[in-house]
Amino acid sequence: MMSTSLLETTLVRADRVRSFRIRQGFPTGWETFESEGQRLVQQQHHTDWHRVEVALVSFKREIAELKEQGWREAWQSV
Repeated sequence: MMSTSLLETTLVRADRVRSFRIRQGFPTGWETFESEGQRLVQQQHHTDWHRVEVALVSFKREIAELKEQGWREAWQSV
C-alpha cells in the first residue's frame, strides 16, 4: 500500500540534517514528522484536515527560515 506524500523535505547545513514530512496515514488521516539528525522531534497523526493545513504552513515557514540561514535541500548540497 503506497502513501501519498504532501510534503517531504530534507535540509542540510555542514554536518546537520533537518527533515520535514507530511504523508497520508493509514487507515485514515495524515501523519506529520519532523526530525533533526537521527532524532525524531515530532510525530503526530491528524484526522482533521485543518490541522494538516496548519502543520503544512508551519513546516513551510520553518523551511523558509532555515534556507535564509544557509540550509540547502539535501539534493542541492552534492
